[in-house]
Amino acid sequence: MGRISISCLFPASWHFSISPAGCPRILNTHLRQIIVISILAAAVSLLYFSVVIIRNKYGRLSRDKKFQRYLARVTDIEATDTNNPNVNYGIVVDCGSSGSRIFVYCWPRHNGNPHDLLDIRQMRDKNRKPVVMKIKPGISEFATSPEKVSDYISPLLNFAAEHVPRAKHKETPLYVLCTAGMRILPESQQSAILEDLLTDIPVHFDFLFSDSHAEVISGKQEGVYAWIGINFVLGRFEHIEDDDEAVVEVNIPGSESSEAILRKRTAGILDMGGVSTQIAYEVPKTVSFASSQQEEIAKNLLAEFNLGCDVHQTEHVYRVYVATFLGFGGNAARQRYEDRIFANTIQKNRLLGKQTGLIPDTPYLDPCLPLDIKDEIQQNGQTLYLRGTGDFDLCRETIQPFMNKTNETQTSLNGVYQPPIHFQNSEFYGFSEFYYCTEDVLRMGGDYNAATFTKAAKDYCATKWSILRERFDRGLYASHADLHRLKYQCFKSAWMFEVFHRGFSFPVNYKNLKTALQVYDKEVQWTLGAILYRTRFLPLRDIQQETFRASHARWRGFSFVYNHYLFSGCFLVVLLAILLYLLRLRRIHRWTLRGGSAATLWLEEGLASQKIAGPL
Repeated sequence: MGRISISCLFPASWHFSISPAGCPRILNTHLRQIIVISILAAAVSLLYFSVVIIRNKYGRLSRDKKFQRYLARVTDIEATDTNNPNVNYGIVVDCGSSGSRIFVYCWPRHNGNPHDLLDIRQMRDKNRKPVVMKIKPGISEFATSPEKVSDYISPLLNFAAEHVPRAKHKETPLYVLCTAGMRILPESQQSAILEDLLTDIPVHFDFLFSDSHAEVISGKQEGVYAWIGINFVLGRFEHIEDDDEAVVEVNIPGSESSEAILRKRTAGILDMGGVSTQIAYEVPKTVSFASSQQEEIAKNLLAEFNLGCDVHQTEHVYRVYVATFLGFGGNAARQRYEDRIFANTIQKNRLLGKQTGLIPDTPYLDPCLPLDIKDEIQQNGQTLYLRGTGDFDLCRETIQPFMNKTNETQTSLNGVYQPPIHFQNSEFYGFSEFYYCTEDVLRMGGDYNAATFTKAAKDYCATKWSILRERFDRGLYASHADLHRLKYQCFKSAWMFEVFHRGFSFPVNYKNLKTALQVYDKEVQWTLGAILYRTRFLPLRDIQQETFRASHARWRGFSFVYNHYLFSGCFLVVLLAILLYLLRLRRIHRWTLRGGSAATLWLEEGLASQKIAGPL
C-alpha cells in the first residue's frame, strides 16, 4: 500500500508517513494550503491576543496609578515618615484677625517631569493628626507694641521645629502671611510688625526665611490661594487621562494669538462667611470690556499666574477672577437688613404718627423670620419689636435692593465687574454659609437644586417657631446647629439664594453647584494654595539633580509601556521568517526527491496524476 509523506513544512529528518486510506481526499489535495493557512491564522490570533493582553495590562496599570493618586489624597491619614531623606517640608503661618495658625506641609522628591507639580500634603504627626497649632489673639493686636511680635509667634515656630527633622530646617521654607486684621492697620504699623519678624526669627530658627517670606497679602491673593488649594486637592491641575473627564478650551494669557489648548476644567469657589462673600473662578477665554473704565477695574480683579516650575512652559498658566464683597456675608447682611428696618420704621412712625414696632402689641412684621417668632432690634437706646411671618418669597423681594445691582453689562454685586461664566461647562463649590444654609437645618447639602432648595426653604419659613423648637429639642437638625441658626435660617436661605442667582447671575436651572464643608473629607485651607504657589520653582532643583535618572526613566517607560506594538510587530516578523525558512526547507526537500520514483513524487504532492494509471 502507498503512503503519503508529511514533510511539506518540515526538514527531511522530521518527515513521516501515514496511509492515505485513513485520510480524507480533501486533506490529501490541499494539505499544504491548509497547514499554511492554519499557521498564519494562529500567528494573527497570537498577535491579536498579545496586543489585547498588553493593552489591558498597561491600561489597567494607568488606571490603577490614577486611582492610587486620588486614593492617596482621599485617605491621606498616615503619619509622615520623618526618617525619609527624600521628604521635603514647608511651613505657612496664617496670621488672621482673631488668631494665628501654623501649618506644616510635606512632599516627596519631585519626579523630574517639569510638567508636573509638587505633590504637597499636610504633615501628620505620630498620632496621624495634622501638624497644626493656633494661638490667640490676632497679630494685629500688637500694632502699638511691635517688639513683642516675635515672642508672640515663637510658640508656633517651636511647635513646627519639633516636628520637622532637624537636618531639614535649613532647607525648609517658612512663610508668615498676614490677612484681614493686618490689612486695616496703617502701613507704618504693618512695616514695624514685619520688621520685627524679619529681624528676630532668623536669630532663633534655622528655617529658610527671607524678606519676601513675611508680608500682608491682599484679599485677591488670599482668594487665588484658596482657588489653587481647592483645585489641587480635586486633581484639576493634572494631565487629561480619561476621555470622560471634563475639559475646557483655554486661551493662554499672553499668547492669545496661538491656538487654544484643551486641559482639565477647574472648579470655581463661592465662600460666604459672616462678614464677606467671595467668588473665584478661572476665565479660560480672552475677555472683552464694555468700556475702558471697566477694563481698568477688571485688572484689579483678574489674576494671571504660572504654577509651573518653568516660566517658559504655559500649560499651567491660569487666568482667575477673584472678587470679595464686604458686607455680603450672612451676619453682616442681616445687620444691614435690620438697620434698614429700624431706620425706615422709625421714620414712618414719625410721619404717620404710628407706634409700629415700638411696643410688643404692635410688632413690625418681618417676612424673613420663621412664623410667629418674636425678636428685637436695639439701637440708640430704642427697641424695635419684631414678629416673624415666614414669607420666603416676600423676604427675597425685600432683600433684592441690597444686591446693589446696576444696569451695566457683566456686573454682579455692587455693580462690580464679573467676566462671563460658561454655565453649561462649569463647576462650582459653595463653602461656609452656602453649606450651612443647605445642610444644618434643611439637610440637603451636596448637589444643589434651586427648585428643591426653594421648596424646602418656603416650608421651613412657614413653619411655626414652636414646632421648629420642638424639632430642635428632639435633635432632628445637624449637631452643630444652634438656636441662632434656627432663628435666622429663613433670612440666610433667602440671602444665599439671591446672592447666587441674582447677584452672581447663575440661572435657576444651574446643576453644577456642590455645597460642601470639606473636599475629600479634608478642610482645605488657603495656606495649601500659598505653599504650592510659592514653592513652584523648587522642582527645578530636583530636575537638575535627577536629569540622567529622569531621562533614563522616560526611555524605559517609552520602551516597555508605549512600544508594545513594536514588540508585537517584531514577533510577527520573526514568525513569518520562520515560516519562510520552513517553506524553503520544503523546497530543498522536494528537489532531493526528484531523483525518486514518480509515484513517490505524486504521493508527496498529493495531486491526482493523470500520467499514472491504475487504482491505488
